[in-house]
Amino acid sequence: VAGSAARTLAFADVERALAAPLPGYAAQERMATRPRLVLTPEEHSIEPTQAAVLLALYERDGALRLPLTLRSNGVAHHRGQISFPGGAREARDADLWETALREADEEIGLAPASVRRLGALSPLLIPASRFLVHPFVARLAAPPLFRPASDEVAEVIEFPLGLLLDPDARQEEQRLLHDQWTRVPFYRYGEHTIWGATAMVLSEFEVLLTAVLV
Repeated sequence: VAGSAARTLAFADVERALAAPLPGYAAQERMATRPRLVLTPEEHSIEPTQAAVLLALYERDGALRLPLTLRSNGVAHHRGQISFPGGAREARDADLWETALREADEEIGLAPASVRRLGALSPLLIPASRFLVHPFVARLAAPPLFRPASDEVAEVIEFPLGLLLDPDARQEEQRLLHDQWTRVPFYRYGEHTIWGATAMVLSEFEVLLTAVLV
């Protein structure tokens, strides 16, 4: 079963990893679909929507975890996919960190006062939705009691961070996407497959964590 070899990680490992230079797209693209959707010249000329997501770490049952959301079929983008809590920046947000906090509060009930910022990962452009996503890594004061917004979130998945270091968790399959057969790498967690932009962000985190644990 994928995850059986998952490493036990501590917050000190995460902080050391985030202190290192970010590997960027080279690390993200390890989990990118192939062929990857490419923007047309016209789409390149359009300013992307700024967005932010939160990788909110906490300890439960002796393991560091972070919440992922199974998106409901009622949302505008990426229906039925697994993502981080997050969304588009709004005019009322002072900055993208505030966007991540607000969205995590709205989507799964994370109180901003319980969240401490640890660092950030590399931004990632999602061609399908034209979002430029800024991922933030944070620490929660205690294991949270989730209150998912039913119109947006079908399920909260408590993903064990150590699973990123289990080679058996990384798998690949062929899917028909955008009318063409596509190689889709993904992380397997139980019945869940985590792919696309979420997997690409996790891939960079994996590379950083692996480097500090060698």
